[in-house]
Amino acid sequence: MGSGGTEVRREPGLGAFERYLTLWVLLCIGAGILLGKVAPEAAQALDSLAIYVGGAPVVSIPIAIALFFMMYPIMVKIDFGEVVRAGKNAKPVLLTLVVNWGIKPFTMFGVATLFLGVLFRGLVPGVEIVKDGTQVELFRSYISGAILLGIAPCTAMVLVWGFLARGNPGHTLVMVAINSLTMLVLYGPLGKLLLGINQMPVPWQALLLSIAIYVALPLVAGYVTRRWAVRRKGEAWFRERFVPWLTPVSLIALLLTLVLLFTFKGETIVENPLTILWIAIPLFLQTWLIFGLTYGLARLLRFRYADAAPSAIIGASNHFEVAIATATMLYGLSSGAALATVVGVLIEVPVMLMLVRVCLRTQGWFESGARQANEVVQ
Repeated sequence: MGSGGTEVRREPGLGAFERYLTLWVLLCIGAGILLGKVAPEAAQALDSLAIYVGGAPVVSIPIAIALFFMMYPIMVKIDFGEVVRAGKNAKPVLLTLVVNWGIKPFTMFGVATLFLGVLFRGLVPGVEIVKDGTQVELFRSYISGAILLGIAPCTAMVLVWGFLARGNPGHTLVMVAINSLTMLVLYGPLGKLLLGINQMPVPWQALLLSIAIYVALPLVAGYVTRRWAVRRKGEAWFRERFVPWLTPVSLIALLLTLVLLFTFKGETIVENPLTILWIAIPLFLQTWLIFGLTYGLARLLRFRYADAAPSAIIGASNHFEVAIATATMLYGLSSGAALATVVGVLIEVPVMLMLVRVCLRTQGWFESGARQANEVVQ
């Protein structure tokens, strides 16, 4: 944000890497399937490098390293000082919190159960052995992956979506920070509740460890890095030099993780190539449902367009990095839950770009919508 509150800092739009994320994910799926066929022992050897608790592998070291570098750049971007200033415009923050934590987890559970557990149940047959040795039906594992997406709202990529929609970047930044902090408290209890209802084993200690490793650790590391960099080099160097250099690290780590995931899931995909489609349909519908609900409530509450657009986009977005990490830790790389979280990555960019276009075309629904949105980015 500019000095004196007269100018708002422009966030960068989608770079080539982010713009073609869906393509990179598809290529990683192909590479992972190929690697699983050609050298399955290599991926298994990597996954065997683990931290053991009570004689059982709890944390895969290679995956933990990859997922840390997936999360760390996101956390570095968060300015927690904005949280204090959020009180000046509390209504959009409150709406986003209510939708993200009071509504979205339960609608995700309902939509995923309806489609994967009822309508598509005959299309996703089979059972699998998850990490603790429990045998579960595959459809329940896919629902669990959807649940883990539903209780992990808002990645830092919403800063880009909010910018493209001409939203209020301050509100977007605040909600990324608040959701990251709220996740430390609510992710575990909500996960235990909904996974339990889905009749999936819930290793409580592993869930807490997942939060500590994949949320708390990169959060603290990002906070310390940001403070050190700004203090030593200044705000301008941090934003213009350090952040652009760090941003691709997150996506590269994500793509490397996906290759590993699909070395184990290749056989399932080859045998049932429509599996990804059946998982994608409820995730797609859930995203539109939450977006429409939040956007409609913002209009009823007479929000400015500049606050309504990012509120709806934040509600629709999933923190797929945390979801992938948790699914991998709880149920293993080869689990259906891990596959379902990857499908969330696959549809993220095209769906969110659709929602951005909806926002831009409906600015007139809000009082002085176009004028206020233009003021935000001028």
